[in-house]
Amino acid sequence: MRFYYHLKPYLPWRLRITLRSLVARRQQKLFASTWPINEAAGGTPKDWPGWPDGKKSALVIMHDVEGPRGLAKCPQLLDMEKRLGFRSAFNFIPEGGYRVPAEMRRELAQNGYEVGVHDLRHDGKLYWSREIFAANARRINHYVKEWGAKGFRSGFMFHQLEWLHDLNVQYDASTFDTDPFEPQPDAANTIFPFWVDGKNGHSYVEIPYTLPQDSTLFLVLKEKTIDIWKKKIDWLVQRGGMLVLAVHPDYLSFDAVTRHRDEYPATWYEEVLTYIKGKYAGVYWHGTPGELADWYRKATRPNQAARVEAVQLAPALQGKRAVVALYSYYPADPRPRRAAEALVKAGMEVDMLCLRQQEDEPTFETINGVNVRRLPIRRRRDSKLTYIFQYGSFIGLSTMIQAWRSLWKKYDLVHVHTMPDVLVFSALVPKLRGARVMLDLHDPMPELMMTIFGLGEESSAIKLLKSLEKWSMAFAHHVITVNRACKNIFAARSCPAEKIQVVMNVPDEKIFLFQAFQGVKTRNPELPFKIMYHGSIVERHGLDLAVRAVKMLAKEIPLIDLRIYGARTPFLDEVMKLVAQEKLEDSVHYCGSKNLEQVAAAIKDCDLGIIPNRKSIFTEINTPTRIFEYLSLGRPVIAPLVPGITDYFKPDELVFFKLGDAEDLARQIKFVHANPEATRSIVDRGQSVYLRHTWSQEERNFVGKVAELLTPRR
Repeated sequence: MRFYYHLKPYLPWRLRITLRSLVARRQQKLFASTWPINEAAGGTPKDWPGWPDGKKSALVIMHDVEGPRGLAKCPQLLDMEKRLGFRSAFNFIPEGGYRVPAEMRRELAQNGYEVGVHDLRHDGKLYWSREIFAANARRINHYVKEWGAKGFRSGFMFHQLEWLHDLNVQYDASTFDTDPFEPQPDAANTIFPFWVDGKNGHSYVEIPYTLPQDSTLFLVLKEKTIDIWKKKIDWLVQRGGMLVLAVHPDYLSFDAVTRHRDEYPATWYEEVLTYIKGKYAGVYWHGTPGELADWYRKATRPNQAARVEAVQLAPALQGKRAVVALYSYYPADPRPRRAAEALVKAGMEVDMLCLRQQEDEPTFETINGVNVRRLPIRRRRDSKLTYIFQYGSFIGLSTMIQAWRSLWKKYDLVHVHTMPDVLVFSALVPKLRGARVMLDLHDPMPELMMTIFGLGEESSAIKLLKSLEKWSMAFAHHVITVNRACKNIFAARSCPAEKIQVVMNVPDEKIFLFQAFQGVKTRNPELPFKIMYHGSIVERHGLDLAVRAVKMLAKEIPLIDLRIYGARTPFLDEVMKLVAQEKLEDSVHYCGSKNLEQVAAAIKDCDLGIIPNRKSIFTEINTPTRIFEYLSLGRPVIAPLVPGITDYFKPDELVFFKLGDAEDLARQIKFVHANPEATRSIVDRGQSVYLRHTWSQEERNFVGKVAELLTPRR
């Protein structure tokens, strides 16, 4: 049979498929006891860590693009999967009968998909000899690096697992749990990933495919239904294994009228995705094969995982030094925490200068590799003079510490988080000594101060803030901000657009581990309807509007339960007075301040998240991270209909309410409570948006830019 695959390129298609079908019909009877299900492959491995987030199974999808026709169908396949809320890996042949446009690879990456390397030429000759493979491996590694690929998959499922250590990949997917129809039918006999260790110290994760290939089912065996796929899926979930599905775009027909002999209806693929999503929602973990390999490495070999991630993110950053100036609390502030830990993963030494939140917090501490020094300043939200005094104190101390340390510890990067914008000038001495300065603008300071203090746009204070913003951005080598709306504001008044990069505030997937919608088809009237608010408890975030909405719904939803998470503030005291006045003590509960891990646990325990912002110039441009936190954990969220959010979400991808309108907020809470099925569809679409903006993608963009900044220019 293997000899046939070497001749395959020279045989007419009709003859090839006829020969395979004749042999396959005999094999199907001969191997009925071990295909499509081999019970011997269903055992759970020793020391198995369990799937992420306690899921029972896992789903991984990949596509082998074999020719120009398959390449042309990739956009349609991508649109189908995005619509259904799935992601996959597209495996391209580097030196086959087509060339992969760089734009297509970028689009896949931007949408949370993965690009893999499929063989080299797909001519059946890759494994003809050890010497030939070694020579081809150098070419394959070139494409692995150029494409940013994590994995490899052989043509015709040929495999020599020991030889694959020549490839610079995290995983291989060239084996199967059972498949007698392949030319090299020696099976892996497992439905779980496993390690392949090499003598040269290189290790990779092997991901055997566990669902029959579409070409085998529909072209060779000429099946007319997806019943075999369904049967195998049910067995895999029952055994707690992974559903690894390989589909070829070349063989899909998106034309309902005409179809080639070597195609099957794309609706069959859509049917199997719908089956998995409908029957096993919430049961399986879903990710790309690269994400599965990343998780498996971290779950079973965490030390090795840290080394691999550091090298992959940015080799140019190994051994470099960075100092971070942060007028906030660490590690409580999630954006600086994610950025600092990303630099540590990339091999940098990171010093953090921040505020001290509690008296008992240590002055010096190392947290996940970040060297934290807390300055004796606590943030208080009070008058304008208080802001000026606190900002001035922190800028002065930060400037002195950076200058002193720069005398004996040369920094390569200074990362300054705002507010205030002028904190960037604390990097003067490191900059004079050659450090690159990155200004991270969390919020537009003029708009925020207009919101907090009710200042007019033409006031002298706001004009001064705009001037300081412009000078601060000019001082920095590179500027990053949180969303498109903020970038447009900064580019219009202070800085060329090409100097500004958007790195979104999205949750860390290690903490907010993705899961499907967890709602119910019908609500039990005897159970509380749990609504969650978390974040800064300040007037502009509209917590009082949420309380008023609860008051409006108290009779229609008797067990409504608003749970508030966040640090205590004077505004919280006002809100709780309102709760007492409206006699809502049984319906509104303050649950205290929580860390990120505790917030994630609280989200999993709620039915709905809300972002009840008041109307202001600031809230109109804000894209709250909380939206993505709720969506990542499969919870619906009600958010205001404002440009900062609609830049990313369409009207049917979130539940929107009119900004600052408590009555409309109550109406949308009632909609979510009464329509769980409609809510499920909205969450599914919203999660598709989230999957295009995960932290792993933002992290690569961020670290990649830092590496570019620190690379000496010729």
